[in-house]
Amino acid sequence: MTDHMTTPSDSVAKKNVAILVLAQAILGSQMPMIFIIGGLAGQSLASNPCFATLPISLIVAGSMIAATPISSIMQKWGRRAGFFTGAMFGALGGVVGAYGLYLGSFPVFLLGSLLTGVYMSAHGFYRFAAADTASESFRPKAISYVMAGGLLSALLGPQLVKATSQVFVIPFLGTYLTVIAINLLGSGLFLFLNIPKPQAPHEDLPIGRSRMELLKTPAIAVAVICSMVSYALMNLVMTSTPLAVVGCGFTEGNAADVVSLHVLAMYVPSFFTGHLIARFGVHKIVAAGLVILAGAGAVALQGVELENFFIALILLGVGWNFGFIGATTMLTASHTPEERGRMQGLNDLLVFGGVTMASLASGGLMNCSGGNPVEGWNAVNMAMAPFLVLAGGALVWLAMRPKEA
Repeated sequence: MTDHMTTPSDSVAKKNVAILVLAQAILGSQMPMIFIIGGLAGQSLASNPCFATLPISLIVAGSMIAATPISSIMQKWGRRAGFFTGAMFGALGGVVGAYGLYLGSFPVFLLGSLLTGVYMSAHGFYRFAAADTASESFRPKAISYVMAGGLLSALLGPQLVKATSQVFVIPFLGTYLTVIAINLLGSGLFLFLNIPKPQAPHEDLPIGRSRMELLKTPAIAVAVICSMVSYALMNLVMTSTPLAVVGCGFTEGNAADVVSLHVLAMYVPSFFTGHLIARFGVHKIVAAGLVILAGAGAVALQGVELENFFIALILLGVGWNFGFIGATTMLTASHTPEERGRMQGLNDLLVFGGVTMASLASGGLMNCSGGNPVEGWNAVNMAMAPFLVLAGGALVWLAMRPKEA
């Protein structure tokens, strides 16, 4: 039987990667758009301003809920079907969100956010799809290049918000109409994907391990833990950053600059993360990511000058990149094609479950754990420590295990 880890040529994989990079840039631009205006629109619609960021939390919650169904669709009908489904829900979320703004209804707007979460879930599988047709040596680079497409979406999304948010009398309505167009037009890219559907299980083919058996596999368990910790801690700190920057006496423009540099730091390393993994090994890159995340927390705790925010958030972005791309590479190398659907869906269910809790905890730590913004910001950064110890300990445990024959 041919080893599924290698392919004769990576020409098909490189074409798929190019398409997925474009999808990440174009369709992915709706995520920064909605994250930028979601809280502002929520603030204008919610009767209680404490619930202003609830639309963003519901997007992440929707992604968590949809992870397993989207993965199952991809396992049964292929990546293309799953990505079309995600784009359809992205457009539907835009329609419902726009209708909520038109009505001035916060519940309707929240429903649109929840539906948008289905797109966010499908979006998360771009990185896995990049690995499907790649050889073992090209796989980490393929994942890294597709993640790098997020840099383009991070640049495009805010510009589209500036161009569309005040086009109509109802603020942000133009942005949501643009989101609808992005999904309907951008989904055409998936027609050009060439990723074979997984073979349907029958008596002559193995069905693979159950979800519980997969989670008990050491390499998979550690990959999932490191993915969860990297993504959740990045979200925990990033969500509180604008509140902390403004609360410490700086302007909203300063906060936007800090977040912009953070987003650049998240995606720029993707151009070489795959090469670093190929050269030094995935475990060392994940470990480096965890160390850099710890460094971000340490810098933030040293003071609340503007340079502290800039340096801490740049480190936070780079640490997330190394930790998350490395953990994704670990995961794709640890399961078989017939296990792909259940494992990748379970991984993203757990990852985005952690991110949901982090996004909810971030505001509580920032606003309710101290008497002033400085104390709240310190609480947010100190909360990183136990989770970094957990992920680091898991990596050390995996490294010390005897190699399987």
